[in-house]
Amino acid sequence: MSNKQKLFTEFPAVSTQEWMDKAIADLKGADFEKKLVWRTNEGFNVKPFHREEDLAGLKTTGSVPGHFPYVRGTKADNSWLIRQDIDVCNDCLAAANAKAVDLLTKGVTSLGFVIDREAVSAENIAALLNGIDIEKVEVNFKTCATVSVKLTEIFVAYAQKAGADPKKVFGSVNFDLIGRSLARGKAIENLVQQYVDIINASLALPKFRVIGVNPFYLNNAGSYIYQELGYALAWGNDIIAKLVEAGLTVEVISKKIKFNFGVSSNYFMEIAKFRAARFLWSNIVFAYGEKCPRTCSNNQPDGLERCGGKMRIHAQTSEWNMTIFDAHVNLLRTQTESMSAILAGVDSLTVLPFDAAYKESDDFSERIARNQQLLLKEESHFDKIVDPAAGSYYLENLTESIANQAWKLFLEVEEKGGFIAEVEAGNIQTVINTTNEARRKAVSSRREVLLGSNQYPNFNEVAAAKIETEAACDCAKHDEVPALNFSRGASDFEALRLATEKSGKRPKVFMLTIGNLAMRLARAQFSSNFFACAGYEIIDNLGFETVEEGVAAAEKAGADIIVICSSDDEYAELAPAAFKAIAGKKLFVVAGAPACTDDLKAVGIEYFVNVKSNVLETLKGFNAKLL
Repeated sequence: MSNKQKLFTEFPAVSTQEWMDKAIADLKGADFEKKLVWRTNEGFNVKPFHREEDLAGLKTTGSVPGHFPYVRGTKADNSWLIRQDIDVCNDCLAAANAKAVDLLTKGVTSLGFVIDREAVSAENIAALLNGIDIEKVEVNFKTCATVSVKLTEIFVAYAQKAGADPKKVFGSVNFDLIGRSLARGKAIENLVQQYVDIINASLALPKFRVIGVNPFYLNNAGSYIYQELGYALAWGNDIIAKLVEAGLTVEVISKKIKFNFGVSSNYFMEIAKFRAARFLWSNIVFAYGEKCPRTCSNNQPDGLERCGGKMRIHAQTSEWNMTIFDAHVNLLRTQTESMSAILAGVDSLTVLPFDAAYKESDDFSERIARNQQLLLKEESHFDKIVDPAAGSYYLENLTESIANQAWKLFLEVEEKGGFIAEVEAGNIQTVINTTNEARRKAVSSRREVLLGSNQYPNFNEVAAAKIETEAACDCAKHDEVPALNFSRGASDFEALRLATEKSGKRPKVFMLTIGNLAMRLARAQFSSNFFACAGYEIIDNLGFETVEEGVAAAEKAGADIIVICSSDDEYAELAPAAFKAIAGKKLFVVAGAPACTDDLKAVGIEYFVNVKSNVLETLKGFNAKLL
C-alpha cells in the first residue's frame, strides 16, 4: 500500500487551466464552446470535463442515504419493487387473479391492477386478491375517478377483515383528477373535497398512498426532463397547499402522495432527475414548517416534519420514444431507462413490453420486460449499492443543474397561481405540446435519433400487419380543457413508411456509385439509410466506370430514383453527365452538398440529400411524387 501511495505522489498535479489549454490546442482553432460544450434541452450547458473543484458549494452533496434531504435516497439500501400491471374487468376476475398469483412466482413484487369501474365491488376485490399476501406484496390500483374512493374503502375493509397488520400493508390507489384533465381534457371539479375524502378513507392504512401525482403523462407527451420535474413539484405542492387550507396536516397529506414518473433514454440526465426530485421535494415539504408529532432522527434538532418529504417514486419506461418499426430496439431503450431509474434509487419500476406501441403485450413480451429488471437485480446486483452517482463530479453537477432549472420552472408556476390553475387555463398543455412538436421536428431532421425509425432502419421490414386496433374503452376524450398530445417521436416517420407500405408500390432507389472509392461508399451508405426510412427498396452497387453504364443499370433495375454517389470534386463533371443521360425519365438525386451545388442547380438538378436535409420532409416530397 505504501508503494502505491508513493507511486501516486510521483504524478505531477495538473491544473484545470492546463487541461483547458490542452483541449483548445487539440481543437486546432475550432471554438471550444461550440465543439465541446453540450447545450442541453434543459436550458443549461454541460462542460466536457469536471474536476473535484466543481463540487465546491453544491447543495446536493454531503447527505447520506435515508436522511434529509434524501438526494441519495429515502432508504439505506437500493431495494426496489418490480411491478407488472394487469387489466381487470367483470368477466376476467378469475384470470386476473390467476395471472397475479403466477407473476409472484416469476420475480414480480408489485402488482398494478387497472380495474374497470363496473368491476369495483367488495366481492370482486376479494376474488382478485385471493392468495395474495398484502403484507408482503405491494398492491396498486387504478380505476375511474368516480369509484376511486369506493375502491379505497373496499380495500381498507378487506385488509381489516383479513387481519393484516395496518403498518405492513403498502401500495396505492392512483387517484388523479389533475392527470385526467391533462390526458383527457376533463375539467377539474370538486378536487379538494374528493382528495380529502380519499385520504380519510385510507387513514387506517398509513403506508397506503391514495393521491397520484403523474408526471409520466408529461414524459409520454414528449416533455423535456426539467419540465417533467418542475411541473411534478408544482403539481404536488399545489395539492398540499389546497389540502392544508382544508384542514389536513402536511404530514398526513405528504405521506398519501405517490409520484409516478416516466424515464427516458437520456441516461445520466435521468439519474440526475430522480436525485434532484427527492432533494427538491423534501425541501418543499420542510418549508411548510410543520412540527413533527413524533420524535425521530429526521426531525432533529428543531422538531420540524421531514419524514413527509420522503418522495415515494414509481417509474415507468417512456412511451414517447418507443417505435413500431424495428421494435426490438425498444428493448435497448427500456434497458438503459431501467438502469437510470434503478441506479437513481426509485422505489418501484414498470418496464413496458417492447411491443407496447402497436399491440397488446403477450406472455413473451411481458416475460422479457420482467427479466430486464431481474437481470439487473440478480446478475448485475444493482440492489447491492446505494446511489453510485454520489461523488461523481459530473453527476453531482448534473443533479445541481437540473434541480436549478426545475426549481425556476416551479417558481414560475407558483407565481402564475399554481399548477392546477395553469392546467385549467390550458397553459401546461400548451407548453408540453409545443415541446412535443419541437422534439418531433428534431427527429425529422435527425438532431434527435430514434434508431430503426429515422436512422439505420431495417430496410425490408413491413409492419402494417402487426399493428392491432386498440380496443375501445370508456376513457373518452373531453373538450372541456386542452389535452396533451401523445404523438410519439417516431409517429411521423411511421406514418410515412406505412403510407409506402399500404400504397402497394415500393419505389426503387438505385445508388449510382462512381469515382472516389471512399466517398462513393460513404455516400451510398448514407443515402441508403436516408431513403430506407420511407420503406423504399434500396439497390446498392460496387461502382461503375461511366455514368452511362450506371444509368443503363438503373433503368434495367426499374429504378424510380437514381442517386449519384461520388466526391465533391467529381460531381462538377459527373452529375451533369448523369442528369443528361437520365433525360428526366427518373428522379435524380445528388448525395452530398458539393461546392458546385449552384452550378448543378443551374443545369436543372433539383434534388440533394445530405446531413443538413430534413429527412422527413424530403421523403414526404418523394412520396407525393411516387405513390
